[in-house]
Amino acid sequence: MKKGNIKQIVRKYYGEIAAKNGSGCCGSSCGCCNTTNSEQIAKSIGYSNHEIKSAPDANLGLGCGNPIGMGEIKKGDTVLDLGSGAGFDCFLAAKKIGRLGRVIGVDISEEMIKKARANASKYRYKNVEFRLGDIEKLPVEDNSIDIIISNCVINLAPNKSKVFSEAYRVLKRGGKMYISDIVLLENLSEEQRNDERLLAGCVGGALLKGDYLGIIEKAGFKVKILSEDKDISKEQYQGIPLESLKIEAQKR
Repeated sequence: MKKGNIKQIVRKYYGEIAAKNGSGCCGSSCGCCNTTNSEQIAKSIGYSNHEIKSAPDANLGLGCGNPIGMGEIKKGDTVLDLGSGAGFDCFLAAKKIGRLGRVIGVDISEEMIKKARANASKYRYKNVEFRLGDIEKLPVEDNSIDIIISNCVINLAPNKSKVFSEAYRVLKRGGKMYISDIVLLENLSEEQRNDERLLAGCVGGALLKGDYLGIIEKAGFKVKILSEDKDISKEQYQGIPLESLKIEAQKR
């Protein structure tokens, strides 16, 4: 499938989720997961009750981990969220960076950006902003970011090499990425690769684990695997051979 078509599918799909306030494994109607409500899903992938209740309207149950819990975010940091959705992880990061820090969320869906901005206003976050953009071409200045977070989003991008080269560009020297993402443990069939539900549901565009890690290292990062969740395959993806991979990637 052409890269432009994949992006169009993803943009449309998550725009609809934003409008419906949906939940699930990267979307409640992906057809690949056993869906429950957003709060249950958030708990199952590592968020605390306190985190969930801090911004309930921003938690759409989208994700495969908790990058905020993984990351070393400190006061004064500038944090970038790749695929920020309704703003949930951005708002959690904002609590850690304090008044002098800054959070930037980038998302490809206009509907998600609109929802995130409304949530920022509702919850009175002054140090968070949301930018419409493509994570393969970030609307962010060079060497301006301390920490990048991303939760089950990079698998949706057709050109993952470009995503990581862009991440490398915008990070300061020594800056880190904290990523939770879906990677494959076995190859998918051609039919699965072209299934629009699986493409939008974080599976069809996912890479084999080794290939994913190789792309990050080729971009120049030092990579450290923090944890791997294979149980998510049965819990949310009907046994498809995949896992949620949590990594730290540092700019050399």
